[in-house]
Amino acid sequence: MAVQWFPGHMHLTRQAIEDRIKQVDVVIEMVDARLPASSANPLLAQLTAKRPRLKVLNKQDLADPARTASWLAQYNANEGMRAIALDTTDGQAARRLIAPCQELAPTRGGSLSKPMRVLICGIPNVGKSTLINRMIGKSAAKAADEAGVTRHEQRYVLEDGFYLYDTPGVLWPRIIVAQSGYWLAASGAVGRNAFDDEEVALELLDYLKLAYPQLLVARYGLNEGLHDVDDKVLESDALLEAIGRTRGALTAGGKVNLQKTAELLLHDFRSGALGRITLETPEEYVLWLAEGKKLDAERQLRKEALAQEGHIRPRPPASKLPSKKPTPRRSAW
Repeated sequence: MAVQWFPGHMHLTRQAIEDRIKQVDVVIEMVDARLPASSANPLLAQLTAKRPRLKVLNKQDLADPARTASWLAQYNANEGMRAIALDTTDGQAARRLIAPCQELAPTRGGSLSKPMRVLICGIPNVGKSTLINRMIGKSAAKAADEAGVTRHEQRYVLEDGFYLYDTPGVLWPRIIVAQSGYWLAASGAVGRNAFDDEEVALELLDYLKLAYPQLLVARYGLNEGLHDVDDKVLESDALLEAIGRTRGALTAGGKVNLQKTAELLLHDFRSGALGRITLETPEEYVLWLAEGKKLDAERQLRKEALAQEGHIRPRPPASKLPSKKPTPRRSAW
């Protein structure tokens, strides 16, 4: 199964960002520190390529500190980009957004004649609304542990001459890195109707049993460990069943309720109850991306062959597609 989720309002958000990007000084992209690359929208990278960018690795308190340091080092090595890690539950830490923005655009801010105009964007459920609420000291932005809560652009004044524009969380039409789709589902960034809990839980266990076996043993009281009688690492379906038994996720007949167990595992990961985990390293993601591009190219060749043989109708180029731009709105920019 390939995890995909792109509701209609995300298409409108992408167009709105494209229209407004010319009028901002700095772009902040919030990503999930537990999956920094998988939660970075490639569409945003294209749209904001000509603007200074601040990459914010949010939810650092849930992520592996050593891996967070590796990601920060990689991002800060890029020209025109700064990267910081934040925990949105710390109101003082959230204020650290202002200083790096001023470093990226030193001629802006501090006055009404040359205000700092900052666009903040990211995928759904990455914590933008929670961060904004702490920065301005009130619950002005909707915040919920659910993907797709913010639906319209909002403007905030953080201090004199510093304007922050929030956008709805936006994914991208097609996720070519299979692992990214699973990680986005595991983190809660996509709607629940876009994936199967049990399948995502099994993918998560495939990774955790190798990268963080001690956390699984400690959390679920697996006295037998993660190995079978032949000292081989348990298959993930057997491990999921073992977790269900230790946590009492059983049916009336004494069988493990795998759906309930999967939900339990995903909840423990999302809440941090399982421990501080990062699901990818920079080196791992490079390999996954290369494989994803290879498979995507093969898929495109198959589609072209089918179109040439008349089995499917070729899709017109983007320049020929009808425009679906939203109705223009009055802007304070």
